[in-house]
Amino acid sequence: MRSSHKIALATLATALMSGSAFAADLITVPTSTPAALPVYEEAAGFDWNGFYAGVYGGIQNSSVGGMQYGAGAMAGVNAQFDFYLLGAEVAVQGITGGNTNTSYGQILGRAGLVVSDNVVVYAAGGYGIDLGVPEEDDALLGGGVELAVTDNVSVRAQYLHGFPLNGGNPKDQFTVGAAFHF
Repeated sequence: MRSSHKIALATLATALMSGSAFAADLITVPTSTPAALPVYEEAAGFDWNGFYAGVYGGIQNSSVGGMQYGAGAMAGVNAQFDFYLLGAEVAVQGITGGNTNTSYGQILGRAGLVVSDNVVVYAAGGYGIDLGVPEEDDALLGGGVELAVTDNVSVRAQYLHGFPLNGGNPKDQFTVGAAFHF
């Protein structure tokens, strides 16, 4: 074969090989599409931790005082551990009706369960004292439910029974109130 034919065949073979490489480069197969994955961010629940203060109104029934009505103020602190809640509270209220007008103070411990992001069910126990005459003090036991209505405000209903320590006058107390959480 002549060398010119050899050069022509070599050139042709080189051209065919390089042409197929160019053709293969032009074919693309998508392996995946860049799709944005949806990000689910769960809204944070109500933060029960910290200090709170509020007001409440209620009724108190006793064998000596009869049916009495009152309003008061409360202040306390809560600590939340997962779905457990521990807290302490002080409260004072003015009471009228029946045959006496007096004021009543109480110190309570609270322990409860956070049943949803904004609802707490709790038991309460502590000490109550009638600040007027006659002098009476009670061991208090009861419970309640508290509902968060905004990021800082909750409402609650609570029942306490007073077991007399001094004075022999058992009491039943039902209150509803609202608290601002700091």
